[in-house]
Formats: sequence, C-alpha cells, structure tokens
Amino acid sequence: MLIGFIGLGKMGGALARNLVRKQYNVKAFDLSPEAMERVTEFGGSECSSAAEAARDVDVLFISLPLPEHLLKLFVGDDSILEVMREGSTIIDVGSNDPQTVKSVEKEIENHNMNFLACPLGKGPAQAEEGTQPIFAGGNKKVFESNEALLNDIGNPVTYLGSVEQSTSFKLISNMIGMTNLLVMSEGINLGINAGIEPKQLIELLINDTGADSYQLKLRAPWILEEDFEPRFATKLALKDLRLGLKTAEYFGQSAATTELSTKLYEKAIEEGYEDEDCNAVFKIFQNKEMVSSK
Repeated sequence: MLIGFIGLGKMGGALARNLVRKQYNVKAFDLSPEAMERVTEFGGSECSSAAEAARDVDVLFISLPLPEHLLKLFVGDDSILEVMREGSTIIDVGSNDPQTVKSVEKEIENHNMNFLACPLGKGPAQAEEGTQPIFAGGNKKVFESNEALLNDIGNPVTYLGSVEQSTSFKLISNMIGMTNLLVMSEGINLGINAGIEPKQLIELLINDTGADSYQLKLRAPWILEEDFEPRFATKLALKDLRLGLKTAEYFGQSAATTELSTKLYEKAIEEGYEDEDCNAVFKIFQNKEMVSSK
C-alpha cells in the first residue's frame, strides 16, 4: 500500500512515523524541511510538493492547522485531486468544522474518490506512542476498508457516522476541555490566594471532591511547576473554540459558555501566550485587573 502524508507537524509527523514503523511505504510533504527530515530519517520518502505526495497513492493522510488550508488543497483551480487516481481514499486527521469537511467530502466524491474525517482525541505524545484515539466519520464501507490501517496508528478507533458527526464530536470535546481548563485555573488561583498549599490543593481536588477532571490531572501539575511548554498551544485552543462556535451556529444552537471562554483565551493571546501551552491561561487569572475588566 502506498501512502501519502501532507502536514508533518507534532501530530501529523508522529502519525507518519508510526506508519513507517509499521512498514508502510510513505511519501511525505511539509513546508518545513525539518519536519520532513523527522519522518524521512525513519524511512519515509521526501516529496517536493503536496501534489507529489498525493500522486498515485492508495491513501492520502492530511494533517493541516486550519480549515482554509484543507479547502485550498482540495477545492478550486489548484486542487491536488487532479493528480490523484480514482478510487483512492483521503483521510483528514485535523480539527475542522463540519461545514468545511462536508464541502470537501462532496468535492472529493465528485472526483470518484473516498473521504474520511478522522480527528484525534489527545496530544502528540499519544500520537507518537500509537495510542491516539481516532474518531472516524464518513461512508461506513470506506471506514471498514481502512479500519485496520487506522488501528495501526491509533487506539481506540471509533466510528461515529458522518463526517459532520466526527468533526463535531472533536470540537465538542475541546469546547468542554478548554472551558474546564479555565474554571480549573480560576479555582487554583483562588485557592492559592486563600492560602491553601498548592500541591495539597491539587491532590484534594483530584482525590476527594467532584472537581476531578482530565485537565486537572494533566495540566494542574504543569501549572504548579510553571511548565508552559506547548503540548497544545493556546492559539490552537482558541482556533478550536472558534470552530466550536461556528459549529453551534451551523446547527442552530447558542453556545454562551464557549463565547465567554473564547474571550478569555483571546485575552491570553493578547498577553503573548499564543505559543505556550493552553494551561498558560492560568496566568491571566493572576492578573486581577485583566480578568476583572472582562
């Protein structure tokens, strides 16, 4: 099986390396030579363009930062679909909104190709380990024919239904997780100001109250250590919250809590935390004047 991979950032690069480790023949492209090198050193083949990575492949993986990047790749005069063969399958593992992926799916199917939207559940570490949850959407027969491939790079692999359902699920997950991170940060800062010993505060919240959460276990220790190394950057959290708002609008629903969360992440960006981990939102709660002005 010949596989193409476009987009070799922290998530895409890790998935591409796992495909190579599993003995798949992988052609890879990224705008960053360093990102490509981190895949080719494992045995992947370097391509000079996205079109070259897509040409003649059986399956093409896409991992790009923004919905507009996905649209540019597949819709319009410069679409790489023109160099791909009929019957091939395109698998997008990025976080995109259902409206975008639905239009991309239609364009791909019009070219007699298959499309799956398979956003990911966790971070780069899990992608590298092969323990990345994958939420698949698209034609069920197409999913079933590619399920073994997906299981080679992720676990568990869950089929949700349409591309709209899988992409919506991913954004809902991040809406909940990133909003939880905000109230968690607010609470930790309040506890510290109240004089509670920080490590004891976190331990009690995790073990003896209803405040426990994935974000509390994962990111609260990093906050106490002042570790803001970007596992999932603030700018990416804001992107997904904005896409969550777009998704709510698409389905005719209000999302008042996510609107407030978006404003607070925008404050974090204004303070220069865009490239730090999203747990850097904690720092805006340390600035009483900033938070009280919202």
